[in-house]
Amino acid sequence: MIVRRTKVVATLGPACSTPERIEALILAGMDVARLNFSHGTADDHRARARMVREIAARHGRYVALMGDLQGPKIRIARFADKRVTLDEGAAFTLSRTYPLDAGNVNIVGIDYPDLTTDCRPGDELLLDDGRIVLRVDEAVGDALHTTVVIGGELSDNKGINRRGGGLSAPALTDKDREDIRVAASIGMDFVAVSFPRYGRDIEQARRLVRAAGSSAWLIAKIERAEAVADDEALNDIICASDGVMVARGDLGVEVGDAELVGIQKRIIRSARSRNKLVITATQMMESMIASPMPTRAEVSDVSNAVLDYTDAVMLSAESASGRYPVAAVQAMARVCLGAEKHPTSRSSHHRLGETFERRDETIALSAMYAANHFPGIKAIVSLTESGHTPLIMSRIRSSVPIFAFSRHDATLYRMALIRGVQAVFFDPDAQTLERLPDAVIAELVRHKAVEQGDWIILTHGDFHAGTGGTNSMTLWRVPGNAATD
Repeated sequence: MIVRRTKVVATLGPACSTPERIEALILAGMDVARLNFSHGTADDHRARARMVREIAARHGRYVALMGDLQGPKIRIARFADKRVTLDEGAAFTLSRTYPLDAGNVNIVGIDYPDLTTDCRPGDELLLDDGRIVLRVDEAVGDALHTTVVIGGELSDNKGINRRGGGLSAPALTDKDREDIRVAASIGMDFVAVSFPRYGRDIEQARRLVRAAGSSAWLIAKIERAEAVADDEALNDIICASDGVMVARGDLGVEVGDAELVGIQKRIIRSARSRNKLVITATQMMESMIASPMPTRAEVSDVSNAVLDYTDAVMLSAESASGRYPVAAVQAMARVCLGAEKHPTSRSSHHRLGETFERRDETIALSAMYAANHFPGIKAIVSLTESGHTPLIMSRIRSSVPIFAFSRHDATLYRMALIRGVQAVFFDPDAQTLERLPDAVIAELVRHKAVEQGDWIILTHGDFHAGTGGTNSMTLWRVPGNAATD
């Protein structure tokens, strides 16, 4: 049985709000449901989260929930006629005092009062993900006077970026603080933080998440130019988080398309080397918003992220509001499986020549080395409290499946985002040490992961030792009487 190792994150929205459609997404391969707090109400998110949990449980699946905070998205206000067409060379003003619903071809309001002090003459502002480009001529009082460099149609509430970054908006807004409380009440497994500039932004979000009573892992969305300005800035954010998202929309606008691919690879490499999760996102199958098939370029984009060993690839509008959400998940899963057949997905140089800092890290990496070099090993089992040991294991390239056996639902849901890891409910306290091999093997047989004569690796700690206690690795062989109906 071939099991896909790269996970699929699908954004829920108007196109997938019924039980039937959510069930279809789960059966198509959705591992993580993303709830985008930039859209919809708290009740919308609660209803969709409840459906995901109930339907996934019926199918014996652990599908995780991710709440994605809006962050300080800087936007223009609204036009009196909903949209205008800006001509190249025309003058256009952004004003923080102009009425927010009366924009026209000459002027529009803005919702970010510091934009006029953050910008200088000569700066380029990119609107609507870079489709419109304005050059700042001067800042006078409450207004920025600009010239249209690249024109086109501009509609209400489109985002604003400055080329090269540098806008001073804080990472967490009042709306984000309220949405964190909503995420905690729903039981989100992950909270994604938009536009962090420093590690301390993630630390602040973590304090708020914990104060709200949630144990969710924090995902830093890398989308500001400042976040990738140098290795020190990037690693500061990575180390403060549990994982990162390569959010290529705003990031690509700020750093430029030409630099984006190299930066994506650097983010993935840096995060994995620090035992952090990585999600690659934005426009991965954009054409499937309106088409039942991806383009060859999109297939290559997803495949290259898989070959770089991202943990997950993400669908945004493709699943949230597109015409073919289920087909998009199916296509994403199919492409991931195809890319994982490439030999590079089984060859690893991770942490070679480095010393290890923790005993659980030492055991985890030793287990993966044994699995990749000892013939006959068909499964790796980690008895885990927090999920940290299987996370470390998954940083090693391998074709051997990793099974996270845990008694904690929160841990099992987290595993839905970790590459190559499958979650299995298992309570070690229900077993004696002597019965443990039989119980573990029985679960693997039930999941059709092993057969008679196969080898497995088990890692665990002293029972009842709690989190961080992994200190043992053993090899077992599946006996001849292990097969079941």
